[in-house]
This record gives sequence, structure tokens and C-alpha cells, in this order.
Amino acid sequence: MKLKLHHLKNALLLFFVTAVTWAQKAEAPDYTYNVGAGINDMTLTLGGTLVVCTNDGLVGIKPGSNELVFNFTDYGSVKPEEVHYIPNSPYLMVDQNGVGGIKALSGFSSKKAVIDYISGEVIFSTEKNDWKTIQTADVIMPESKLVISGFQKGGGQAESVTPKIAVYDLVTGELDYSFFLVKPGKTTMKFFAVSGTPLLLKDKLLVPTTQGIYAKTKTGETLWENKVKGVDWMVTNEDESDIYAIEMNDAKTNTQVYKIGTNGAEIWKDAPKVQGVVSNFQILPQGLIVVSDKDTSGKSILAGRSESKINFLSASTGEDLWDKAPKTKGFVQHFYVMDDGVLFGIHEGGINKVSFDGTPLFKKPLKTGEDIKLMAETPNGLIYITSEDANIVDLKTGDQVWEKPLKYKSANSVTSAFDAKNNRYLINADDELFAIDAESSEISTLAKVKFEEKENPNTLTVREDGIYLGSDQNMALLDFDGDTQYHTYLKSPGRSTFGKIVGGVTAVATTALTMTSAMTAGANMRSHAVNTNNLRNYNEYGREAKRAQDMFAGMADASFEYLSTRFKATAATKNAQFILTKLDDGTGLAKVSKANGEIEKEIVLKDKKPEYKVDDYGGVLYYKADNKTIYAYNLN
Repeated sequence: MKLKLHHLKNALLLFFVTAVTWAQKAEAPDYTYNVGAGINDMTLTLGGTLVVCTNDGLVGIKPGSNELVFNFTDYGSVKPEEVHYIPNSPYLMVDQNGVGGIKALSGFSSKKAVIDYISGEVIFSTEKNDWKTIQTADVIMPESKLVISGFQKGGGQAESVTPKIAVYDLVTGELDYSFFLVKPGKTTMKFFAVSGTPLLLKDKLLVPTTQGIYAKTKTGETLWENKVKGVDWMVTNEDESDIYAIEMNDAKTNTQVYKIGTNGAEIWKDAPKVQGVVSNFQILPQGLIVVSDKDTSGKSILAGRSESKINFLSASTGEDLWDKAPKTKGFVQHFYVMDDGVLFGIHEGGINKVSFDGTPLFKKPLKTGEDIKLMAETPNGLIYITSEDANIVDLKTGDQVWEKPLKYKSANSVTSAFDAKNNRYLINADDELFAIDAESSEISTLAKVKFEEKENPNTLTVREDGIYLGSDQNMALLDFDGDTQYHTYLKSPGRSTFGKIVGGVTAVATTALTMTSAMTAGANMRSHAVNTNNLRNYNEYGREAKRAQDMFAGMADASFEYLSTRFKATAATKNAQFILTKLDDGTGLAKVSKANGEIEKEIVLKDKKPEYKVDDYGGVLYYKADNKTIYAYNLN
């Protein structure tokens, strides 16, 4: 059964029509997987593989056959917090440290494994590669390298107790090169250990240690070393002529920045300190942008407010080039480097723009509502949308383009789209769909959209056949005049049940295409040094899949080719939405057409509290049938 709601022009008149829907019903799963042990957790990955933590280990599931992609049982039970997914890649790392799970005893035992969850290959493991203890393990993307430090088995007594570095190729699974951090058998009272993430350069590896930074060739020859101890991470410019080392104190109250020459020497006389933890570091022709976050929560009032600090340092001396740093009065949520300066938005509200010499470019800081959900360029200027208001402003002066901001009550969900056919912006908030003419900036109410169960639309897209709005239990299609073509509402299984459901038809965190910082092409921490946080054109939002396809296509590996092909295909949610609801035969998932609001397919789960995941891109439902069994249904 389904309930349909309709409205006359610009108003929803709520009345319910009960109609029998003839939809395809699926009882038997397309694939059945016995994972062999109790299921503790299910995670949907970027590549569509379902990774399952069990009492025996880690299992990978990918529809196409009833066989498991992998069944990793070497370490026994694996907890969700012990699995780390490498963003924008087909890799995951299992990280078990300590004896009996006690981190303090990690020096006595460490288990690490890297798995390609698409091919199912275990590329690296502590035991397979003869490591006794692993102290650090860093995956470097997009080079697809794994850098390991610790103590390896083999050799004599001296070799087994000397810290070693090894670099593995994740595409081939082979060892690229390895070397000892110090000469085996050398007597020293100093404690040598890797302190942070190594920096992989074209012809060498920079290793930060407790005794300084070491530059090593692929044969292990020490090119240089210095006394900058305890560095957390490093960045370099494109030609690798400038190296910057970042060291954060244990209390995370300040961070020191060092500039290192190509011969290892410290370039700056005094290494500058910035307050808090560095969240954005960019190397520009004009100098260095360093954004740091100071958190004083729980501390004395004398510690000041929690906020971001924006610093602009001289690349030659390290001195602050700004006489007066711009005030933030909150945390930087958006940060963009423009041709004439830097543009930033504050989570607590406010947008400002400052030139590279520190001169304010806006006539005055722009006041906005809290939680800036979107900042993007349009032909008319900068559009911003917050939880309370929206407007377009001139990027040069900060002047308002719209006569006054569009204001609404503080909304949990604000959605927007550009209607190119009618040259207007569409913003939905507070049960109201607003239309803003791109030429005249005239604001009007296109429709009142009130969803059942007090839901707010979390999806707004412009289709060929109209304007689509969707939420967990509601779907509506309006024509371009605001008249409702349909409004489908499928009742949730029950609030007490719905709140306990594990999983859901939502964008899974690990599938999100985070196209920022160390995840983009040219990463390897080098991304901190370039402008990866581009202010995109408003009309480009929603094209993440195309960007992912292009990114993965440039990486020579079968698993990356699979990822590129996956995002080249049409998403299952382009023309349908999946809704968990109470069907005639019990709780289940309904596939509903976005074109007409009709149910196209029903899958009855026969479980009041189903645990499931939906790959809304590939169109697959994964359902935990019992403690050891998972069903997969094709939703296409």
C-alpha cells in the first residue's frame, strides 16, 4: 500500500488516497553469503563491497556470486574501530596493537594488514612480510605506497633489534626498498623511532624521527639528517625545493613550523609557532597560508575562545606578513584561495575576504547565519546558504546582490539546486520552496511543501520532468510552476523501531567522495601545499561521480579501473528512491519511481528491526538475515 498526497498550485491540500500498487515483490535473495561467524558490524565501502566484522575476522562481500571476496581470519575477531578505510582507494587497513588489545603493550605485539577489498587480495600483513613489531604504517596516495617502520625478523641479533623502514608497492604487493634507520649493532643511548608520517619524494624518503629528520635514498644511504625532532608531518612544493615540517606539542595547544632546505639545513632563524592544531597549510607564490584551530573547551576563561587562527607567513623568513590577522570569532568551515586573496566562511556565521597583504577586500565582514552549508561561485557572484539564510554577494566587495537575504527559521535541512531551464535558484527550507530569479534577484514562494512525520526534504534535484524533493519517507515531484505531480508517503516502520535500525538508505561515510586535502591526486601530504579546496561553480555541485571517475581512471590498477567503471555507470538512485516502510507482508524496502511516485519493487525483510545497508549507487540491498548470514538483493 502507499499513500499519495496532492496539492493545487503553490499549496498542498492533504488528503489520502489508498491504492493498490502492483509492484514486483522479492522474497528470495539474489545472493546468499554465509560469513561463518557472528556478525558484529557491516560497512559499505566506496567500491560497493560490503565489509563485515565477525567474531572470526573480516569478510568482504560483492554481488555477482555467492562466494566471499575475502575472508581474513589471521587475527581472529576484528572490531569496527580496528578497520581503517583509505579514502578514495580500494584499500583498507586492519590495525590491532597491543597484547589483549592493550595499546600500552603495543611494543610487544602489533598486527597490521592491508587488504584490497575489491580484488580481495591481502597485500601486506605483519606475519606475511616477516615483521616482529610494526610501529607506524602509512598508506601514501595516489602513489599507492605503504611505508612501514618497526622491527623485522631475520638477520642476526643486531638486525632484529634495529629499527627498520620498508616501502611496499600496493599495486604489485612487492617490496620496493628497505633500510635500517641506524647501523645495526651501533651502540647508542638515544631512542630511535619514527615520530610521524614520512614524506615520499621523487628520489628519496624523508623520515621524521625522535632524533631528527633523516633523508634516505632507496638503497638506505643517508643523504642528510638534522635535529628537528618529533615532527608529525611534512609537505613540499611541486618541484620539491621547499620542505616544511610540522610539529605539534603533546597538549595540542600550539604547532611549530620549520622550513628545511634540500640539504637538510633549517632555513628560518626562528621556527614560528601557531596556536592550536594546523587544519590547512598551503604554499602560495605570495607566502604560506596556515589555518590552525584552537580548542579551549573545558579550560579556564583566561584561555580565550575556541576559534581558528589564520596566519600568513613569509616563505623566506617565517615571519608573519600580516600586521593584523583577520578576526574569525569561530572555526573556519570554508577556506578558498582566490586570485586576489583568501575567502573564508566561519561555522558560527560570517564570511570575509582578505588580500595577500592583509588588507580587507570586503567593505565589512559579511554577517550570515550559522553553519554555512554551501559557498559557490555563480555568474552573479558568491552564493552562500546557511541553516538560517541565503544570499548572493559580490566577490570583489562583499556587497549583497539580492536586495535582502532570504531568511528562514533555523533549519536542520536546507536543500538547493539551480533550475537552468528557468534561470533561477531553488532553495527549500521550513516547508517552503523558494525561487530566486537569477536576473532580477526577485524572491518568490514557488510551493509549500509539507512532508509527513515532520520530515524536511534532504534531496532537491531538477529533473527533465520537474522538481524532485525527497526525504526518508516522503517523495514529491512538482512541475516548474510549483504544482504537485505526486506526493508519495510511505509510513516508517514505527518510531521505536525506526530509531533502532542499523544502517539505512543514506550516503555511507566511506563512500563519500572527499575531494579535499590528502585524498586528491598529487597528495602524499603535498596537498597541504596546493589549493585543493577550490571554490567550484554552483552548477557543478552533484558531479562528484564524474570527478571520481576521472581520478580513478588515471591510476593503473585493476581495482582502480573497477572504481572508475562503477562511477561511470548511472546511479541506481537517479530515477528511484529506496524507502524502508511497513509493507502488506511486513517491514521491508520499497523501490519508488521518481518519475511517478509508484512502487516498482518490494523486498520484504520480515524483521521488525532489520539491519541492512543499501548501495544506492550500485542498486544493491545487503540484509543481515541471521547472525551468520547476509542476503543481497538486486534493486535495479
